[in-house]
Amino acid sequence: MTLDSIQFASRFDGVSGSAIREIFKMIAKPGMISFAGGNPALSALPDEKVAELAQKALKENGKAILQYGATEGYPPFLESLKAYAEKQLGCEVTGILPTTGSTQGMDLLCKALINPGDVILVENPSFLGNLQCMNLYQAKLVPVESDENGLMLDKLEEAIIKHHPKMLYTIPTFQNPTGKTLAADRRQPIAELAAKYGMVVAEDDPYRDLRYAGSPIPSIKSYDKEGWVVFLGSFSKIISPGLRVGFMVGDPLILRKCTIGKQSADVHTANLNQAIVDQYLRQDLLPAHIASICQSYKAQMNAMLDELATFPEGTRYTRPEGGLFIWVELPAGIEAKAMLEKAVERHVAYVPGTHFFCDGGHDNTFRLNFSNSTIDQIREGMKILRELIEDAIK
Repeated sequence: MTLDSIQFASRFDGVSGSAIREIFKMIAKPGMISFAGGNPALSALPDEKVAELAQKALKENGKAILQYGATEGYPPFLESLKAYAEKQLGCEVTGILPTTGSTQGMDLLCKALINPGDVILVENPSFLGNLQCMNLYQAKLVPVESDENGLMLDKLEEAIIKHHPKMLYTIPTFQNPTGKTLAADRRQPIAELAAKYGMVVAEDDPYRDLRYAGSPIPSIKSYDKEGWVVFLGSFSKIISPGLRVGFMVGDPLILRKCTIGKQSADVHTANLNQAIVDQYLRQDLLPAHIASICQSYKAQMNAMLDELATFPEGTRYTRPEGGLFIWVELPAGIEAKAMLEKAVERHVAYVPGTHFFCDGGHDNTFRLNFSNSTIDQIREGMKILRELIEDAIK
């Protein structure tokens, strides 16, 4: 019998690979200007400092670092991480779990909570990587509409009453893919709705430190009185995505189930990587590093926004106060997927917006990333996109 007869698990039915990863295959050629990923700038990756901190950690505690560790986390990191998280979230942390990237946190939440057919409410659009995760756990995804200030509370409560969801997944600050931020006066009500209806909120907030204007906004978790909110944090965007260090903050009851789920996934997040981030926190290196990269990202974002202002009439786009993404809506009748092929031919790439909607559609939208391109590349790439849109209108 040939392998063609193999039967894969039904959880993969209708689930394809990441659209971004597929696009990366198209753009792996010299001279490509890529607005497609969500990578930090190479200049923002502190390779020399990480090498120094890794050497220090190994010299001081190398045997323990190189041995198996506790699933619950590397003890020195747990101490510094708790202090960091309490400052970030603005509330006491009663439960915390280091993860291999915040993406693993979402996977562990689904593993702990979601049975096939359970409803998860999602922003519309939302991060396609975690949409894929939820689909793999065979959840029923129900979109909830947003306006310029994020999730609309009346639409959210209507969806809760109608669908009885197990979970709400939200990226409240500089959302991926739109760059929108959930308004301050909508955050406490979401925590209250979660407690009222018994719905877990997965608050995925990896971009909150990348703020270029305005003031920080309290987390949804800071308003959580009953333990229904789980905060997912990450050091990928502010130190290094390659280290794969994230964390979950939540009620110990939920985190215990996630810990058990993690034991069969990777045993524990790499001790050395936790130790490196621990040193970053203990030496208070993050504030200066974040200030430096935010200065650069702000200039890159503004350059892209300046170019978008010259696009044909009917083009709409978000104006974020931080993060890594700008969301574009093309004039009616122009399909972003069809235009992508022509853009790649001219060495420019982006991600068509349809991939970020759990129910598809919205073919005239796309996501732009500015952090991984120089200002000159942004100007050149955006000029090409503007010309392609002008040609499509003719």
